[in-house]
Amino acid sequence: MKQVLNFLDRSELGRVLAGFRQEFWIAGFFSLVVNLLLLTPTLYMLQLYDRVMVSTSELTLVAVSLITIFLLALMAFAEWGRTRLLVQAGMRLDKLLSSRVFGAAFAASLRQSVNSPARAFSDFTQIRQFLTGSGILTFFDAPWTLIYLAVLFSLHPLLGVVALVFMALQGALAWWGQRHTVAPADTAAKSLAEVNGFLQTKLRNAEVLEAMGMLPQLQLHWATRHTDYMDKNAASLSLLNRTAAWSKLLRYSQQSLALGVGALLVIDGQLTAGAMIAANVLMSRALAPIDQMVGLWRVMAGVKAAYQRMESLLQSYHEPLTESGLAPTDGEVVLRDVVATASGRDEPILKSMNLTIPAGNVLVILGASGSGKSTLARVLVGVWPDVSGEVLWGGRSVADLDHVACGPDLGYLPQDVELFDGSIAENIARFGDLVPEKVIDAATCTGLHDMILRFPKGYDTSMGEAGSLLSAGQRQRIGLARAVYGRPSLLVLDEPNANLDEMGEQALAKAIQEFKAMGKTVVLISHRPGVLALADRVLVMRDGTVAQEGPRDEVVSAVRRQHQTAASAAV
Repeated sequence: MKQVLNFLDRSELGRVLAGFRQEFWIAGFFSLVVNLLLLTPTLYMLQLYDRVMVSTSELTLVAVSLITIFLLALMAFAEWGRTRLLVQAGMRLDKLLSSRVFGAAFAASLRQSVNSPARAFSDFTQIRQFLTGSGILTFFDAPWTLIYLAVLFSLHPLLGVVALVFMALQGALAWWGQRHTVAPADTAAKSLAEVNGFLQTKLRNAEVLEAMGMLPQLQLHWATRHTDYMDKNAASLSLLNRTAAWSKLLRYSQQSLALGVGALLVIDGQLTAGAMIAANVLMSRALAPIDQMVGLWRVMAGVKAAYQRMESLLQSYHEPLTESGLAPTDGEVVLRDVVATASGRDEPILKSMNLTIPAGNVLVILGASGSGKSTLARVLVGVWPDVSGEVLWGGRSVADLDHVACGPDLGYLPQDVELFDGSIAENIARFGDLVPEKVIDAATCTGLHDMILRFPKGYDTSMGEAGSLLSAGQRQRIGLARAVYGRPSLLVLDEPNANLDEMGEQALAKAIQEFKAMGKTVVLISHRPGVLALADRVLVMRDGTVAQEGPRDEVVSAVRRQHQTAASAAV
C-alpha cells in the first residue's frame, strides 16, 4: 500500500488520489472484518457436522445459529460501510477534479490534441468507478487468499497444495488470455468504431445521398467495412469463448476435485466429514479473488490507459491567468511575424504576417478560398493552437488574456455558426446573466427583434423548438447577435453575410456602421465586394501572406490596376 501511495504522489492526479489515504485505510479495515467473517459459514458448517449432529443438542444448535446470525449481520454492516465509504469518496473525488478535467478537456480540444472532450470525462468516470467500486474491492479482498490458504493447510496440507495448483492454473490461464485475446478484441473494437463513424458522417447528408441516388455506392463501402469488422469480431469472440470454456473447466474441476480429495482424507481418517465440506467452501472462497482478478484483467488495462491519458491531460493544462493586469482591454490589434501552422501540414497557413489594425477602424479582409482568412480570424481571437510570433490587443498578448474575463469585450462569429441547447435569449446572451435590455439591443442591432417576437414564446423559445423553423440566414443572424451582445470593443466576423438575404445584409451593414460610430474595432472577412463600402482599411491575402493592405481606396485602386495589367497582358 505504501509503494502504491508513493507512486501516486508523482503526478497531480496521483496526489489527488493519494489524498484519499484515510478512506482507503478505513475501507481496508472493513475488508479485514468482512473477510474474517466470511469464515463464519465455514465454521458454522464445521460445528453442525462435528458437534451438533454428534451431540444431537438442540440448545447447541440454537446457540451456534444465533452467534452465526450475529456475525453475518456484522459482516453485512461492514460490507455496507465500506461500499458507502467508497461512494462518498467517489463524490468527493468528482468535486475535486471535475472542474479541472472540464477545463483541461476544453483546452485540449481547443489545441486539437484530443478527439473529443467527452473522451476525457469517460476516462475520469472509468477511473472514479474503478477506484470507488467493485474493482478496488477485489484488491482489498485478494490478500485474504493467503489467510484462506493457511486455514486449508491447517485442515490438511494436501488441501492447501490442491488450492495452490488451481491458483497456478488460473494465473496461467489469465496470462494466456491477456496475451492472446486483448489485441484481437481491441482490433475488433477499433474496426466497429470506424464502421460507425463512417456511417454517421455519411448519414448526416442523407438528403444529398437520396437526391443524387448515392445510397447503393454508400452501402457498398459500408458493407466492405462491416464485413471486415464481423470477421475480426468473430475471431475475437472465438478466442474469448475458448478462454471462458477453459475457465469454466477449471472452476468446476476445482469444486469436484476438492470434494474428491476431501473424501479421500475422510476415508483415511485424516479429516472429518464436516471439515471436508468446509474445505470445499473454503477453497472456492480462496480462489474467488483470483477468478475476479482474471475477470478484471481487461478492465484494469483500460483503467491504466485511462489513468495515463488523464495524467498527461492534467499535466499539460495550466489554469488561465486572472490577474488584474490581464483584464479586458481595447485598442489597436498588432501582429508581428505571426506564423500559424497545423499538424499534418508541412507548409504554414500564415507566413510571417505583420499587420496593424488601428483602434476604431473597420478592416475588411479579402482573398481566395484557402488563402488563410479564417485562420487569421482564429489567430486574432486567440483560439488557433499553433501560433508563433506576437498577437497584441491593446499592447497585451492575446495568448495571455483570460478569455473568461475579456470575453464580454470580444465578439466572434465563425463561418460555421453553432447555436447551443437553450433559449434564443440565452444563446444571444452567451449563457451568462440575462440582461433583457442588452439581449433586445443585440437582436435589434441585427434585425432579429421582430422575427423573434413572432415565435409563440418569443425570446424564451428553445433552440430545439426553433431550430427546424430557422433558415441558415436566421441562424447566422442569431450568431451575429451573440457576437455583438454587450457591444464588445473588438468584433471579428468570418463570412457574416454568407447566408444572408438583402434584409440581412442591410442589418449587418447597419450593425457595423453603429460599431464604427462607437469607435469599436471591426474585422470583417468576406468574399463579397459590397462590404468594401463599410471599410476603413482593406487587407488582401494570398497564400497566407499579405498581398495588399492599407486604406480602402488605395488598396482597391491598386487591385484594379493589377487586374487591368493582367488583362492587357493576356490580350
